[in-house]
Amino acid sequence: MTAQYRLDDVGMRYGEAEVLRGVSLRFDEPGLVALAGPNGAGKSTLLGIMAGLRSGYTGGCFLNGQSVPHWQRRDFARHVAMVPQSLKLDFPFTAEQVVLMGRTPYAGGLFESPQDWDAVERAMQLTDTLEFRSRDFRALSGGERQRVILASALAQEPRALLLDEPTTFLDLQHQLTIYDLLRRLSREGLLVITVTHDLNLAAAYSDRVVALRKGQVVADAPPCDALSVEKIREIFNVEAEWLQRPGGKAWIAYGD
Repeated sequence: MTAQYRLDDVGMRYGEAEVLRGVSLRFDEPGLVALAGPNGAGKSTLLGIMAGLRSGYTGGCFLNGQSVPHWQRRDFARHVAMVPQSLKLDFPFTAEQVVLMGRTPYAGGLFESPQDWDAVERAMQLTDTLEFRSRDFRALSGGERQRVILASALAQEPRALLLDEPTTFLDLQHQLTIYDLLRRLSREGLLVITVTHDLNLAAAYSDRVVALRKGQVVADAPPCDALSVEKIREIFNVEAEWLQRPGGKAWIAYGD
């Protein structure tokens, strides 16, 4: 069953600061959705609410018709996986052991099942992390750690994958590889929602862009509409233009 999210008039405050206001959105189909907007727009907070990691908000957030706080955590983790910007571990786990942690929602005894190990192998292959499976997670580079975290989320075999700036620490090659993977997973039936500051990645790979500014949704449309020159000016207060190569591929350039 495809994961379906509904957000009804969601608001959030941190003390006196209003972080989200009147956010109503639906995610009914598989696809790759980019959450865009300037710093402080509320993107990570919104993702955290959808992941069940934030409380104290107003309005409602529902997964498959059931309020997210009312889900049993084990069942929720079989439906939704979250990839944070970074993960700090103080113990000497190997990369493979970190990926295996993604199988926790399926644990039924003291030992891992063949299905668990198959899921770990597939996830590490997809994220190009098999070569350092035996290395201490703490000794990996930032980009390597981020790919391991993604592998752990994929090992959960979720129906919705939420990512908070997943390519922050990655080199260019792995940025494109990860977004190629995310697009392919979305084509195979996964709902993928990712926070990004890279509008060109959003434009090139996403099916839909939800843009936030000062805690409110100011665009929700295909990339060409949500990231129009006028919208970029309104949301980010910068001038931009769309350029196109002879082959037809377009990208966004900034500045006068």
